[in-house]
Amino acid sequence: MEEDDSGGSAPCFAHELVGGFAVDQETWRDVRRFRVSERARLYARRKELTQDERAAQSAAVAAGLDTLLPESAGKVVAGYWPIRGELDLRDWMGRAHVSGARLALPVVLEKGQPVEFRAWAPGAAMERGIWNILVPAEGEALLPDVVIVPLVGLDRDLYRLGNGGGYYDMTIAACDPRPRLIGVGQDFCRISTIFPQPWDIPMDCAVLGDVTVSGADGG
Repeated sequence: MEEDDSGGSAPCFAHELVGGFAVDQETWRDVRRFRVSERARLYARRKELTQDERAAQSAAVAAGLDTLLPESAGKVVAGYWPIRGELDLRDWMGRAHVSGARLALPVVLEKGQPVEFRAWAPGAAMERGIWNILVPAEGEALLPDVVIVPLVGLDRDLYRLGNGGGYYDMTIAACDPRPRLIGVGQDFCRISTIFPQPWDIPMDCAVLGDVTVSGADGG
């Protein structure tokens, strides 16, 4: 929308720019409160899992990824290093590497900016990144064909509730061509809606425990 500078009315400050989008302040405040509450609830649910339950959830999701990605040889697959009780898919990434996939991990180069997907292989040297998350110490930047995206929550339209930094959304928006997005999460992370905003990007499909959902059956 172009700015109206005709002087016919007083300026309105009811909107603010978030991620380059004009958003109603009151609405965005309510959405943020909801997301903070849901994120805290789901973090707490994760903490209730036993070690065996965590391992079983990770194994079930790994099996789902095997079905979704039967031929990963030659593809660039971006995974993640698990934090905050996220599913641990490092064994699956190791098997994908053996099968011929080129693996990458997200690296934050600057706070509030898109991440770099940096080449990684099992046994690669690691270092602490900006958010104290282990990242590859060196390696080329890769454009992924597939991004495995960790979920805190997932709604019926496959919009993701993440950790709150917005890094995946801004990074995927900058990717050309856009990679296939596969969300992964525990079997209890379904929520009705995250009240998606203009910058939120839905997953193409997701694996939640032993269940795989796509856009057609996300509800």
